Formats: sequence, structure tokens, C-alpha cells
Amino acid sequence: MRILFLIMAVCLCACERAPDAPTGSQTRTLPYGSWPSPVSAESAIAGSRALGSVSFDNGYLYWAESRPEEGGRITLMRWKAGTQPEELLAAPWNVRTRVQEYGGRSYTVANGEIFFSNFKDQQLYRFKPGQKPVAFTSEPGLRYAACQLDRSRQRLVCVQEDHRAEGEPTNALVALPLDSQRKRSLLFQDSDFVSAPSLSPDGKALAFVSWNHPNMPWDNTSLWSAEFADNGQLQQLVNHNPDREESVVDPQWGPGHQLYAISDRDNWWKLYRVNGQDFTPLQPEFKESELGGPAWTLGGHYYRLLEDGRIVAAVRHGGTETVMLIDPANNRSTKLPVQGVTFSNLLPEGKQLFMIAGLTDRPPELVRVNLSGDQHKVIRTAGDAGVSAAWIPQYQLVSFPTAGGATTHGIYLPPTNPQVRAPEGEAPPLIVTVHGGPTAVSSPTFSRSELFWTSRGFAMLKLNYRGSTGFGRAYRRSLYGQWGEADVEDAIAAAKWAADSGLADPDQLIIRGGSAGGFTALAAHAFHDTFATGASYYGISDLEALAQDTHKFESRYMDNLIGPYPQDKETYRERSPIHHLQGFTKPLLLLQGEDDPVVPPNQSEMIFKALEAQGVPTAYLAFPGESHGFRKSENQIRALQAELSFYRQVLGIDAAEQLPPLKIIGLEK
Repeated sequence: MRILFLIMAVCLCACERAPDAPTGSQTRTLPYGSWPSPVSAESAIAGSRALGSVSFDNGYLYWAESRPEEGGRITLMRWKAGTQPEELLAAPWNVRTRVQEYGGRSYTVANGEIFFSNFKDQQLYRFKPGQKPVAFTSEPGLRYAACQLDRSRQRLVCVQEDHRAEGEPTNALVALPLDSQRKRSLLFQDSDFVSAPSLSPDGKALAFVSWNHPNMPWDNTSLWSAEFADNGQLQQLVNHNPDREESVVDPQWGPGHQLYAISDRDNWWKLYRVNGQDFTPLQPEFKESELGGPAWTLGGHYYRLLEDGRIVAAVRHGGTETVMLIDPANNRSTKLPVQGVTFSNLLPEGKQLFMIAGLTDRPPELVRVNLSGDQHKVIRTAGDAGVSAAWIPQYQLVSFPTAGGATTHGIYLPPTNPQVRAPEGEAPPLIVTVHGGPTAVSSPTFSRSELFWTSRGFAMLKLNYRGSTGFGRAYRRSLYGQWGEADVEDAIAAAKWAADSGLADPDQLIIRGGSAGGFTALAAHAFHDTFATGASYYGISDLEALAQDTHKFESRYMDNLIGPYPQDKETYRERSPIHHLQGFTKPLLLLQGEDDPVVPPNQSEMIFKALEAQGVPTAYLAFPGESHGFRKSENQIRALQAELSFYRQVLGIDAAEQLPPLKIIGLEK
């Protein structure tokens, strides 16, 4: 239930910059939550774009870029030094794959020719810039992701997901010849899932990762490598980590046919040199940090090999990351002095490095730096900050005690508005945000959708509850068997810690979350009375229904989070909010995509009808054409407006701001 929670993610815009702070005599005093703000829902969403899947070919940099104003369509962009970025695919082309539902890398480019997955029919198309795309595959029911060009054999090596037969789809590695007269080849199909195909530079070998139910790729995966036979099939297949019960991800080949991969075998994901079944760590000095993460999507990389044999990597410590240069020759590493708190899509090319940097004071940027970090060029931004630095809250990385003597973590954002101050002695309403996954992590990257709240006088605490990534395998697995309990305990601990510290009004505590985070929000309302109100974005209310009706990738996810189903049926029922309606006594907003394949709409509908019957103030907004995460800008805007209206109405916060009407059933005026 990974968060594709775009309304909570980095929502940025190119808009008129908000004014700076007035003089002290002009500063108004207003209650928290009622502050006027230049960050409207429209400005928080309009013009936003996500950047990803960076590639380099023949002097051009390529990347995928979303278009929320076009219904969430993803287009393909390219840039060359001395020019401006150009769009290569106009509507209706949509560069997006549905392999494992969460997708991943949807295109590849080689020698100026581009192959991409089109969302509507999930077929691969090929084209050169300036030409019209033509179909490369044409069989309905087949999906492709993470394709690479096998130059030696003139074919694409891809992850294929086959939905042609009834029941669960099958996943495999396949080879698709560029010449349509040749037949495709099946390379590997001996597992429930396969991902991360990596061709050696000389084209003689292939490495990849596989796993089987009930594991997820962050639980227990197998690392494989094989040579290519003369007929292009795999031979001498080697399993490098049999029976290790570890998560191995992102295999890559270095100079001298050396295989590298990431493993969490010592509690922290880190990089290893792999020879046979021997794994030699390359960064032992990284303390309580991780190089790697949960493979929700296909085709991503956490590190890249340089031409001189060094390795550039993004290393995570909790909610923040740094870029490190690792020298395998002496097993030493140095920090690259680049701006940012998160880094993705690292791509070295010669003596320069491209990457997407997540910043705290402005939207993410696609940048080029040299390998010393002292030259910096911004190629593309996800949008304009739209506000001066005075409007941006100064985040605090916080830790606090939780149930069972454990410690949990979060990121606190104080209310920040240079034009308003609160009355003396008041504390702000606090929004505890719960990320999805639950195997994910919150970071302090800039987000206009968060400024939407903090500029209006709401505090926020972005919770990295037990089960989150970035704090080691033991912390990630501490949610196993405890989902619906430990995460809820941590959310309550966060709210109480903030209230006890004077950072929040104990009577105005709010919880919101999407997908798995929505389940936590629902469970907090069903089993506790800490929070005065909350919002669930496509949250899970019936765990049994989810176990019986979800897609293959996550169909056994809850075996570890809760227990195997139906053996532990009673536990599923005990933790499902839908079966504990008597516990719902506080107002709750529900938002749902009508085409969601991960969390079916009937779950939000069931909880809404139950709350209505119970007389609990509630509202339900269902968005046609939306899946697991809202991609259309008009729906993102409406959801944000509805959430603000809901909180203000149920908490009795008076404000002059005009919002679209929201009918709350059961709320007495």
C-alpha cells in the first residue's frame, strides 16, 4: 500500500511570489488555523510536475515528467548543453507502465531511438525525436518495465508481466528482438517476481533479483547472475545468496566484470562486492545509515559506477540523505558537497553527475554537478517556490518515546506566516501525517501542499513510525505482526509528545494519511480517542477485503504485517476499523479514487456508510478516473480544499477565507 499520495507529496507551482513579512506594527494577531495565506489550493497544485527516470544518450539528457494539468499524463523530455529542455511526446501519449501496478522505469533510449510503455494500452512503442511513435509490441495483456538494450544481440531485455490468463499474472524476464521477424525469448520465469535486470558492460552476462510469495522485495530476495549462451538464452545460472533471508536489491556490474549489489544482511542496507556467495561490504564506516531502500518500483538505482571505478551513492540516515563517493580500492568514502536532503536518479556521465535533488527551501531540481560538487547547473525544476524564505517552516528532526519502551521518529514543521502571529499562550492545531507503504519514509523536502497548512497556522508532524525505511531492518521489521497497533501507538505518541512539549493544542490533534497511512488514521479513530478529527485518503478499513481483493504484488504483503490469511482471520477482523464502528466518535473525512486497484473504493464507501449510520460527522468525496493516488490537478485541488474546510468546520475555527461548499453529514450547526 505504498503512498502514491500526490496531494501530500511535493506539490509545487510556478506562480507569483508571496510578499515578504511586514513590519512589526503591521503584523496581525489571529488564532491558529485561521491565518490568511497566499498559498491557495490552486497555487499549491497548479503547475506542479514530478521529475524522474533520468537517462543519457548521444549528448542528450532524458527524463520523464508528469503533467497534473493534463490528467496526470507523463511525458518525455530531453536537454542538451546550451539548449532549453524540450518535450518529445505530446498528448495523448503517456509514458507509464503498470507492471506490479506501481510501475517504474517506463522507457529506454539508445543511439537516439526511444522505446516506451504507453499507459492506455501498456504496449511498447518506438520512435526517434521528430518522428511519430510506432508500435513495437502488439499483444494485449502484456506489460513491460525496466527495459535495457542488449546491443550485442540487438534486442530489449525487459521485465514482462503477463495478464492474458485468468488468475494471478506471471512475471518473467524476456528478450524482445528489434527486428520484428525474430521471435521473443523467455529468459527467466522461475519465481513469482523478477526485477532489476542489469546487463554487464560487455553484454556477456545478466544479473537480476527475484522473490516469491509471501515475501516483498524488502523481505527476502535472491540475487542471480548468468552468462549468455550463443543462442541468447541464459546459462550457468548462479544464485549468490541461497537461504539468506535478506533483501538484496539493485545489482550492477563494475569494471572487470565485478558484480555489486545492496543487501540488508547486517541490519542496514549497504553496498557489497559480490563474488560467488561472498559479499564484501564497501562502506563499513557508515553508521546507522542505509544505502538502498524498498523496491516499490522497477528500474531505479541507489548508486552508480564511475568510469574510474569509484561509486557515487545516495546514503540515507532516517529522513535525510547525503551523496557519497566511494572508492572500492581503499574502501573509503567522501561526502559530495551538494545542496539537498534527498537525492535520486544519480547518473554519472564522464566527469559530471546528473541527479534530482530534493531541497527544503524550494522544489526539487534536476541538476548537473561536477564530481567535486563545486559546479552546479539547474536543468529543470519541479516548479517555483512561490514564496520567500520567511514563509518556509524550519523543520526539526525529532525522536520521542513510544509504547513498549521503543523510540520513534518524525519531522516537526511549526506554523509559519510572517504576516500573522498567534495570541499569547495558544498552541496550534497539529496535523500528524502518516506516510503510506507502510514501508516508506517521510523527508523534510519542500512541499507547497505542506506550506498550505503551515501558512494557515497549522503545525505538522510527519511521522516515521516503526516500519519506516531509513532506520535499519530491525526498525522496519518491528511493525511485523503489529500493523494496526504499533503504527497507531506511534501516531498517538507523536501527538502527545507535541502537546506535552507545548507544540500543539491537545484538543486540536488531527491525523491524516493515504493508503496504509489512511489505515493508520482509521485505526486511530476506531480504537482510540486521541485525535479530534482526521482524513483518510483511500485508506484501508477492511483488512479481510484487502487480503481477498488486491493486486499480485501486495497480495501477500500482510502475511508479515499481520499474519497469514485465512489462518489469522480473527486478527484481521480484530484490527479492521470496519468491525469496530462503536469506536468512531470523532469527525472523519474520506477521499477515494473510483478506479483504485490497490484499495478498492468499496472500503471507503463501507466506512462512510457506517459513520453516517453512527451519527459521526463525516464527508465522502469519490473522484472518477483516479487510481491509487490523485493525478488530476483539479481533484488534488478539490481534495485539499475539502480537507481544510472539514477541519475548520469540525474544530470550530472561524476564518474569512472562502472555500467551496463541503457538506458534512451529522454536523450540527
